Formats: sequence, C-alpha cells, structure tokens
Amino acid sequence: MIDPRDEDLEVETGAGAIWAQAADWLMERRASDSWDAADQTALDAWLGESSDHLVAYWRLEAAWDRTYRLAALRTPAIERLSQKIPKPAITKIVSAVIAVLALAGFSTFHFLQPASQTFATATGGHRIVRLADGSSVELNTDTALHIAMSAGERSIVLEKGEAYFQIKHDAARPFIVTAGNHRITDLGTAFVIRRSDENLRVALLEGRAQIDAVGLQTSSSSAMLSPGDVAIATADTLAVRRMPKAQLADGLAWRRGLLVFNNTPLATVVAELNRYNETKLAVADSQTAKIGIGGKFPTNDTAAFIRVAHELLGLQTVRRGDTIIITR
Repeated sequence: MIDPRDEDLEVETGAGAIWAQAADWLMERRASDSWDAADQTALDAWLGESSDHLVAYWRLEAAWDRTYRLAALRTPAIERLSQKIPKPAITKIVSAVIAVLALAGFSTFHFLQPASQTFATATGGHRIVRLADGSSVELNTDTALHIAMSAGERSIVLEKGEAYFQIKHDAARPFIVTAGNHRITDLGTAFVIRRSDENLRVALLEGRAQIDAVGLQTSSSSAMLSPGDVAIATADTLAVRRMPKAQLADGLAWRRGLLVFNNTPLATVVAELNRYNETKLAVADSQTAKIGIGGKFPTNDTAAFIRVAHELLGLQTVRRGDTIIITR
C-alpha cells in the first residue's frame, strides 16, 4: 500500500496537502484488494489527528460515491479507456488536481463541498440552530461547532463547549458529530455532548447512538448507547454508565437558563457557575469546597447564588480583583 505519510512523497503544506492525503487514503481503500486491519488502523489514526482530516476525507468519499453511481452510465468506449489507466496514476492525478484546487482556494472545487457554517456562543450565551432537514442543535455557553450538510451526509465538529442535539434520522444521510478523537453517529436520537479539556461526555435521552474512538486501540473504544446511558471518554478510555431520567433532565436545565444541584460540593457548583459568567467565583479552602449545595440557580446571576449562600449557609465573600472568594 502507498502510505500518504511516506517520506518519499513530495512535501506539501496547508489545505492542499490534506486533500491530497485524503485522496490517497480513499483511492487505496476503495481500489486495493489487500486492504486489511493494519491499513484501517493507520487510516483511523490519520483521521484522528485533525478535524480537517475528517472533513476532507468525508467530503471526498461523498463525491466518490456520487461519481460511482454515475459510472453505470458510462459507454463501453469509456469503460475500455478507464481500464487502460493504471491505478497508481489515477491516485496521483486525483491527488494532484485536488491539491491544486485546494491551494487555489477551492473556487472551482465547490461542487464537492457541502454547505458549511460555523456557529458559536460567548460566555453565558445560548443559541438554537435549526437545520433544513428538521433537526436542531442547541448551543450552551462558550460553545463552537462547524456544521457541514451535503446530499450524502450531515456532519458536525464540536470544537468546544456543550450542545443538545435533536436529530431527524435519515438512514441515507448519516448524522455524525466529531469531538476530539471520538465520533458519535446518530441512529434516531436526542443527546447532549459536552467537551472539556478533561473529557468528553455524551448523554443519550432518546433513540440510539454509536460512539467510536478514532485511532485508539483499546478494548472499549466503541459503544452503542441506549436512553439513559452516559458515555465518558478521555484521550485513551471510554466508559458507559446508566443515569436516572430525572438526573439527565436536571443536567439539561441550562436550556431554561437554570442550573440544578442536589447536595453538590460547593467546588463543583462554583466551577459550573464560572462557565456562564465573566465574574468568577473561587473557594477559599478545601473544607469549604466540600459543603453540599442544593437548589436551582440562574445560570447568569452569580449575585443570586451569593445571596443564598450567605443567608442559608452563612458563607462570606471577599472580592480580589475580578474574582469573588467564598469563605466561611
């Protein structure tokens, strides 16, 4: 197999290199009779290196599928001509053309690209994006994602933050969310994904969804989720646990502008409130951080939380610069 990362290949940079590599991978996988598990592992590792790799590969694969369907219309003369062109030559030609078009800004390569848009919210922000297929994506605070729609697929890359997905299932157009080195494939689903520096959390409310690790070789690199399942993924692990419906619903209270806590340690409460507010809270010491907090609080009103903490728990606050310190 020709490895697109081989040192003997011509060195390319930027978008052109990515599209050329994606073309090489696709041609080898579709045209090679010797494609095996090791090849698939190498491809998964390359896809997991960057969301740009994933997007380029998906778009080329969709274009390939459309072209393949049109192949049934070829005349015998064209069929004979295509058989005379060696496969390595086709691979290099396709890669070179894609690289040139990519470096030229993809102005003439637009027909291969699905409609793509970027959506984001600021700290404390909340936004609902309704898609043409009837699905919707609801962005929580400090969230950024890219949506790409085409005739063959629907894909989202979650760069950061949290989003609630209500997906209209379409078996002919899979809906795939990529977050870090994991992808979530919808199977008729309502789910919420939260991506942080520490981990990725996927909670399924309705339907089914498949979560897969890209480029990870572990015994638990994928799982099929059912309603009530919560998947917690790190760079090299994936664990699934069950959660009561009421607890899942509490976790989605941000859609109504609320945060719900049930004997939650103060340190955790503070961390959650800080996600939604420019004025940050901090806890003075480890003992105070363990105090349990219960109740519903507005996401964007730290003053309301401070009043409750003072009146019901006797806690005090001291301002230090842009931070409010909570102490006994």
